[in-house]
Amino acid sequence: MASNHKSSSRPVSRGGIGLTGRPPSGIRPPSGNIRVATGTPPGTARPGSRGPLGTGGVLSSQIRVADRPVTQQGLSGMKTGMKGPQRQILDKSYYLGLLRSKISELTTEINKLQKEIEMYNQENSVYLSYEKRAETLAVGIKEFQGQLADYNMLVDKLNTNTEMEEVMHDYNMLKAQNDRETQSMDVIFTERQAKEKQIMSAEEEIEQEKQAADGIIRNMSPEKQVKYIEMKSTNEKLLQELDTLQQELDSLNMKKESLETEITHSQVKQEAVLLHEKLYELEAHRDQMIAEDQSVGSPTEERERLLKQVKEDNQEIASMERQLTDIKEKINQFNEEIRQLDMDLEDHQE
Repeated sequence: MASNHKSSSRPVSRGGIGLTGRPPSGIRPPSGNIRVATGTPPGTARPGSRGPLGTGGVLSSQIRVADRPVTQQGLSGMKTGMKGPQRQILDKSYYLGLLRSKISELTTEINKLQKEIEMYNQENSVYLSYEKRAETLAVGIKEFQGQLADYNMLVDKLNTNTEMEEVMHDYNMLKAQNDRETQSMDVIFTERQAKEKQIMSAEEEIEQEKQAADGIIRNMSPEKQVKYIEMKSTNEKLLQELDTLQQELDSLNMKKESLETEITHSQVKQEAVLLHEKLYELEAHRDQMIAEDQSVGSPTEERERLLKQVKEDNQEIASMERQLTDIKEKINQFNEEIRQLDMDLEDHQE
């Protein structure tokens, strides 16, 4: 029984035990249908041998058993590094063909762009012609609208049974109005021409002044030219600052006006403004009192200051008294002269 069981077991395929007629897979003889390598001349290597094969294609790779892993489903395919034969030598014909293909692509693209340019030019010319035609038609439409307005007014007059005298009266009024407007337009046109002449003359004078100023600057010494350039740059900076400050002032004035408007519409805000003004006055009075208190020194200093002030006041009083005495003397002298003149006049009259 034991011998029968052993004979029915599966023969081992990898060790060469069991089936004596089948060689193992690792030492399988080569097949006779193997392709001869293209890289070696015929006759140098026997077909199916392990000698060197050609360098191109899949057959150039060295076949190893380790490259064929075994899975549960069987043997997997061998991984190859190349998908197929490629060109090994890039000669002149290859580059010429590549250059011809690129030239043909560029020619095709240039032709395409040229066609697009021609199409755009045609569309542009058509658009310009349509635009000119539209302008002409717009002028005609305005004329027809004026005629239509005249006809509508005439129809209204006919429908309302207006007398011919009224129509002539309206006509005369419109004609007089048109004449006045024509005269005013002529006056405006004349004034415009005069203003344009004045502007042109002013521009010429400005240009002359600029040339004169440039001549003066050129005749200046280098030091004065440098100083002039510095002053000019300073002037430009100051003008820019002035513009900025003017804008800020305008914004503040607008804000002030808006706040004043809000205050006028609110009694509470008006009272708050009055309280703020009173607070400002009280703070100013407080600061003044603090300054006076700080200016007050010791009693000795105050005594000296008062004595000095009294002396100065006495000197001023004495000078004023002297001036007053002089003035009184002059007044008496003038009165005496007046009295003498009066007496002379009386004597002369007698």
